[in-house]
Amino acid sequence: IGTFLVAKKYNVGGNIMSLLFDDNFEDKTNLTGYDYVFAQLFIDVMSIMNSDESKLVSAENLLLPATTLAPLCYAMMFGGCTSLTSAPELPATTLATYCYSQMFRDCTSLTNAPQLPATTLTTDCYSGMFKGCTSLTTTPQLPATKLASGCYGGMFSNCTSLTTAPELPATTLASECYYGMFSGCTSLTAAPELPATTAAWSCYASMFSGCASLVTAPELPAT
Repeated sequence: IGTFLVAKKYNVGGNIMSLLFDDNFEDKTNLTGYDYVFAQLFIDVMSIMNSDESKLVSAENLLLPATTLAPLCYAMMFGGCTSLTSAPELPATTLATYCYSQMFRDCTSLTNAPQLPATTLTTDCYSGMFKGCTSLTTTPQLPATKLASGCYGGMFSNCTSLTTAPELPATTLASECYYGMFSGCTSLTAAPELPATTAAWSCYASMFSGCASLVTAPELPAT
């Protein structure tokens, strides 16, 4: 793994597993037992401090090959990287508690989100993942049909350029699963269908709070 410095801006590339396994990283895809391992790894402290110092621009050549994650393993990994325009692929299918929590928080130049193929979710796995990504215009597909507590909590909150929400096919909900998912998305004009017929505690709480452009509410068939 390495960085490439160009006029105070930099890209990052390589297989991130080399940081854990030295030369024996090529076949490693399991982060079990490595809680917090890459949390805040590229957090742009200078950006958070409103400085004009070095900023991460692209992580598209960074390989995150793990398919089985650990609790908080990628939490806040790119937090505050306001110049980040390209995110790495995220192939994981076995998630863990808070694994992607706030991973791209306040990445205000990010326009496209990486795909998220996992269908089995865990507590707060995507909470705040794209919070404050004010340039985000596209979202990943969210194919899970059975949710976990807080799994989508605040996932796209304050994504002020987002006009369309992803499909939400889940029929089995959990407490606070959609809590504040699109809160503050002031450009959102269409809400997704919400097909679940059995609700859970606070499952839809503040889901669309502050969505000033939303003129039609979704049907709520839950009884």
